[in-house]
Amino acid sequence: MKSGSLKADRLVALFLLGFVLFNYPFLAVFNQARRVLGVPLLYLYLFAAWGVVIALAAAITAGGDDS
Repeated sequence: MKSGSLKADRLVALFLLGFVLFNYPFLAVFNQARRVLGVPLLYLYLFAAWGVVIALAAAITAGGDDS
């Protein structure tokens, strides 16, 4: 049995991506008084980034077992 699988490596990378997306530098960039289609820019960024992380997690875990 392999100690580290490709799926586990991808999930760790996804965690790190989520950690970066939801921390200070990126949140500060989108924390402006602008609105896009009536939605504050920060809220739009949060929900879009959240959706991307969920979609990537689903794509990673949907595949067969790679061990």
